[in-house]
Amino acid sequence: VLLGWPSFNFVIEENLMASRFKTLWDHPAGPKTIFFWAPTMKWGLVIAGLADLKRPVDQISVPQSMALTATGLIWSRYSTQIIPVNYNLLTVNLFVGMTGMYQLYRKFSAPAKATDE
Repeated sequence: VLLGWPSFNFVIEENLMASRFKTLWDHPAGPKTIFFWAPTMKWGLVIAGLADLKRPVDQISVPQSMALTATGLIWSRYSTQIIPVNYNLLTVNLFVGMTGMYQLYRKFSAPAKATDE
């Protein structure tokens, strides 16, 4: 008995988990490579973009939103053309592009404020 757990034979489950982890670990875009960590860190752009949804419409940067949209769409396409297809890269770039597009939608669909000076 280990820490109150009954002692069962988990050899089959452990081997199954070990083989799945090994498959992920040894994948060409797995955690041992930059092809895993670069897209993982890029999720920070998505989080920042989601935080910007609280920003007033008049403070939205059109060039920044256009850059996020363009890079998201371009790199999404690229991630489907490389071998092996990097689904982590595809997913994060789709979200980056969608965040940028939504900010542009907010900016251009908001009624223009009258500036009387």
